[in-house]
Amino acid sequence: MIRKYTVAVVGAKTLVGETLMELLAERNFPIEKLNALAKVSFWDEDVDFGRRTLDVQDIEAFDFTTVELAFFIEADLAADYGEEAAQAGCVVIDLSGHFSGREGVPLVIPEVNPAAVSEYKNHNMLVNPLSTTIQALMALKPLDDAAKITRINITSYQAVSSSGKAGIDELANQTAQLLNARPIDTKLYPKQIAFNVLPQINALQDNGYTVDENRFMQEVRSLLMSPHLGVNPTFVRVPVFFGDALALHIETEHKLSTDQAYELLRQAVGVTVMEANEDEGYPTPVTEAANEEAVFIGRIREDYSHPCGLDLWVVADNVRKGAALNAVQIAELLVQEW
Repeated sequence: MIRKYTVAVVGAKTLVGETLMELLAERNFPIEKLNALAKVSFWDEDVDFGRRTLDVQDIEAFDFTTVELAFFIEADLAADYGEEAAQAGCVVIDLSGHFSGREGVPLVIPEVNPAAVSEYKNHNMLVNPLSTTIQALMALKPLDDAAKITRINITSYQAVSSSGKAGIDELANQTAQLLNARPIDTKLYPKQIAFNVLPQINALQDNGYTVDENRFMQEVRSLLMSPHLGVNPTFVRVPVFFGDALALHIETEHKLSTDQAYELLRQAVGVTVMEANEDEGYPTPVTEAANEEAVFIGRIREDYSHPCGLDLWVVADNVRKGAALNAVQIAELLVQEW
């Protein structure tokens, strides 16, 4: 008989929370009872879970000793209740990044470092990395295993859905306003996002990189177990609803040809390689990645500016694969293996 678990989704009314519950139902995760939790403002709302509708519960009144597994979507709720949940005996899977970098709390990408799930015992916690980290490492880990990456230069073009429903609303509203020759309203982003690109995501820090860029550096070094790896990220917000795109430029200790890279990535789990070296033979967020679970890779080519350089173009759905699916896969590993 399959054991079933009591589960909480903290931040159930977010884009990621709704997608996560959709995936839990689709993948038949063994759930005895699912608790949809949110802030006070969502008390009177409900959410879909498979063919059922669940009432959203107030997190302030919730007893975490009643659940065995909790997904935390929002950083403020993770900060306020994450420790409480873990100390109550509940295993916390943090999608918000609040616990990223904490000593003894493992980052996990199931296709990259599945054995790290066993380390949940340290603090009853596991961390879902940044969507950009997940997407990049799915492409980079097979290449690192084969030729040892020594430097990563990345530009990440990120969809507005990473900012939640407010990001989608801002892009949709500004687009409608501009197309109707009306003044635009700018509420969420510091500058207009419709028909524009913003080379800053999250706050700038003293070193000139943003919070997310610095987090990406730390997470990549940790996951590749290379603390001194050269990592140079630039994160850009673009007027796309769903799906992030990465321009990856790497240097390796040993030269990898284009053919070798293609062969390594063809064998990688969770990756779809587009091999046509011709016009339109590449993936894009809208036409390939949106609402899909794979990471798509194309335009693999040797970097003529470096003897051991390689360039890749990588896209994935930032909400589905870059957040919700990775967390569900972590939970699946947890209950199956540990």
